[in-house]
Amino acid sequence: MERIILIGGGGHCRAVIDVIEMQNRYEIVGIVDKKELLGQDVLGYKIIGSDDDLEALFTTCKNAAITVGQIKSNEARVRVFDKLKKIGFNLPTIISPLAYVSKHAHVDEGTIVMHHALVNSNAKVGKNCIINTKALIEHDVVVEDNCHISTGAVVNGGVVVKKDTFYGSNATSKEYVEVSGFIKAGSVVK
Repeated sequence: MERIILIGGGGHCRAVIDVIEMQNRYEIVGIVDKKELLGQDVLGYKIIGSDDDLEALFTTCKNAAITVGQIKSNEARVRVFDKLKKIGFNLPTIISPLAYVSKHAHVDEGTIVMHHALVNSNAKVGKNCIINTKALIEHDVVVEDNCHISTGAVVNGGVVVKKDTFYGSNATSKEYVEVSGFIKAGSVVK
């Protein structure tokens, strides 16, 4: 089993731990979070360091997953992604065994596809994205880098979700539109 370090120890981290444990592909070495949280426990995994320790941790573990969530801003996720890449970490794609990703879709590095999400044929999901629980990414959709497609969201066929977009829970788009910015939960995007 490959080893992996998780970056960020909040609520999204707990959800990602559940996916990784179910995936049974990675052994979680520990979690990186704020210095003042060192030694604390997140679902049985210790916080083993802070951002200042990433280079040292890289010498013993080459894989990392960004487990910082994204609601108001993706700034922290983007900053962490860039730092991890600069150090040389491998940022694998994490896909829940309970999700469906078409063999004709592409999901890029550092992206997580959570439980019961569906990524349909010819969809392309960029780097460092969260495709959250029960999200639907339909055929021919492009989700650019650093996006969060929230729980229960529906991105209909042919939609382009522009870089850095937050797409709220239960938001639904019309087909073949371009979406960007902050899409409120429950919105209908036309």
